[in-house]
Amino acid sequence: MVVSARSTIRPPAPSKLKILATADELFYADGIHTVGVDRIIAGARVTKATFYKHFRSKDLLIISYVQGRDQKVREFFDEQERKLGDPRGVILALVEDIGIEAMRPGFRGCPFINAAAQFADPTHPVRIAVTAHRDWYTNRIESLMRELGHPHPGDAADDLILARDGALAGGYVGDPVAASAALHRSAARILAEADRAKA
Repeated sequence: MVVSARSTIRPPAPSKLKILATADELFYADGIHTVGVDRIIAGARVTKATFYKHFRSKDLLIISYVQGRDQKVREFFDEQERKLGDPRGVILALVEDIGIEAMRPGFRGCPFINAAAQFADPTHPVRIAVTAHRDWYTNRIESLMRELGHPHPGDAADDLILARDGALAGGYVGDPVAASAALHRSAARILAEADRAKA
């Protein structure tokens, strides 16, 4: 019998998943630099030895946190594309989701911008992980704009992402309803540009 490579991959240990879930919650809520390893260990209810078995340093855990957030965003896009099969629908679903997120209790803004703000060195592995996410995100939005027939898909992606960043920041420090409405208006203008190009 031939065993596939996929079947030999072991799922993550429950203790590792508990550490990651605890770090995800605490890093986002309280800030990466303010949350120490001991607090994560206590929250996850694991031993120090177990923590260091899975993560040799806090930086490695932070990178896993950023990558975990990145994976959730990728899964969101994949799910919407499967469900809707339409680039316009995916963009509108994204805008709607951002507006809902900005009004959620405990909202603290964009986790990727927050992480980048705490690591000034652009060559730090955490910043590299954030940059990788941003590059992927930009390419994904640009691809959707290209599918829509937007005459300038790269510019359209930049405009939407800037509006997205502003909505997440404004939703945290200001009025989330107004921030969401502004994002919806920006998205509508960008989509109208694509419609005019096809007319």
